[in-house]
Amino acid sequence: MTHRVLDIEADARRAFEAIRAGGIAVLPMDVGYSLIGSSEAALRRIFDTKRRAPSKLNAMLGDDAIHREIHLLDTRQRAVVDALVQDHGLPLGLIAPGRMDHPLLRALSPAMLERSTRDGTVLMLLNAGPFHAAICRLSARHGVPLFGSSANLSLSGTKFRVEDIEPEVLGIADVVIDHGLRKWHPYRASSTLLDIREMRVTRRGSCFDTIADVLRRQFGIELPDNT
Repeated sequence: MTHRVLDIEADARRAFEAIRAGGIAVLPMDVGYSLIGSSEAALRRIFDTKRRAPSKLNAMLGDDAIHREIHLLDTRQRAVVDALVQDHGLPLGLIAPGRMDHPLLRALSPAMLERSTRDGTVLMLLNAGPFHAAICRLSARHGVPLFGSSANLSLSGTKFRVEDIEPEVLGIADVVIDHGLRKWHPYRASSTLLDIREMRVTRRGSCFDTIADVLRRQFGIELPDNT
């Protein structure tokens, strides 16, 4: 008999139902804990509680299927993303042009769309672990978009344990899924953000060194050391 410590599917369903009902959930991503909602009120509360700068955008949670339906990539861009996410199994925050008529994006209010897209691009967190995969499947199946950001006050650093998340951030969550110390904690940073239009890293984060190596060795793309 197999004994599992975590029931990822059940935890994902519990968190998803809270989000779908208009609530907020703290979710265990491999790149740190995230604070996620789906309604305009939830996302506004996340934004205000975190004290985010007005220029900051919400990120979308997406698996490979959602990414392929929403993001518009050319052949080389697709090869880059597949190499990083599929071949090398790396987490990635991907900034890419999006299909704004996709049902998951049409489900956003105008205010949510303004806070979650820029110049026709969508920032999507890809390949952030088993829980991420499970809740993304629910998002696609039920047509509920999942948006948010890291579960921490702005500029305070990504949190890789629930007990390190500030009380005011935990205080707005209807559900907290605690899966312990997250996988990429040695980096002490959330996902690396790659703007696929310019092949430019806009935030150096988890697995940056491996991402840079793949881009250099397989595509001849050099990322600056000071990203």
